[in-house]
Amino acid sequence: MSQSRGVFLSISASFLFGLMYYFTSFLHPLSGEEIFGWRMALSVPMMTVLMFGLKDWPLVHAILGRLRSEPILWIALPFSSFLLGIQLLLFMWAPLHHLSLDVSLGYFILPLSLILTGRIVFGERLTRFQCVAAILGFVGIANELIQVGTFSWPVLVINIGYPIYFVLRRKLNINNMGGLWIEALLTLPLALWFVWQGFDQQNPFAVNSNLWFLVAGLGLISTSALICHVMSSRYLPMGLFGLLGYVEPVLLVGVSLLLGETIKDHEWMTFIPIWLAVGMLATEGILELKRRHKQSEWGA
Repeated sequence: MSQSRGVFLSISASFLFGLMYYFTSFLHPLSGEEIFGWRMALSVPMMTVLMFGLKDWPLVHAILGRLRSEPILWIALPFSSFLLGIQLLLFMWAPLHHLSLDVSLGYFILPLSLILTGRIVFGERLTRFQCVAAILGFVGIANELIQVGTFSWPVLVINIGYPIYFVLRRKLNINNMGGLWIEALLTLPLALWFVWQGFDQQNPFAVNSNLWFLVAGLGLISTSALICHVMSSRYLPMGLFGLLGYVEPVLLVGVSLLLGETIKDHEWMTFIPIWLAVGMLATEGILELKRRHKQSEWGA
């Protein structure tokens, strides 16, 4: 029963993140930077309430308590916050600048980047499925390089920034809700500056009388997505939790097409091998979960 609840929550989180991606198109006249600012300004207090509700606040105290004995955290926490902030800003900014498909492609490639990062940084061995997935991914990457000569910068930001971010969090043992809350808190000065800049140029709420309700909706969707994502991780095995994470980039492609973007002819040979690579990783995850399920039945 708990695993079914976890699957529902994970899919709900992916749907809400996709909805938030689409929702940005209704927030006229806010810029991508202002939308990011409002998202963080609303999400941090809501996340604080969530932390208290889930009784995760000791995680924050534990990290802050390490600042005296581990001075590196004074540099590492702002840096990890910067890396996260760049990703969240890009997520809000891209749909308004016709780069949704580039971001979707970046998230499809990301699992492959993380596999290679695990191999290089942590010495993790690749399974046969992961080797095949990596080869397929490289085919898509090679096509993009041949056709365009390089990747679009959003793809590079996602696939360079996120691996560094995840490695940093794992190395410093801040890979929990406490670390995420501190990182989000450190983005607030920039977020509030973006909000203030929007008012400095014009009152966006005078231009769009429905904007107050839309901004409140953005905060509600963002926080609900976070709650579903966090809660699903508590009900699911790590393998299934990671596997369900592939639902989000599929939805992002759908949102990109809804926003009027199209997959160009030469891009199909980029997307198709990468989709097949993701399919290989998903297949491996399903087989691994079935194997563990059988082992638990035999153990019982």
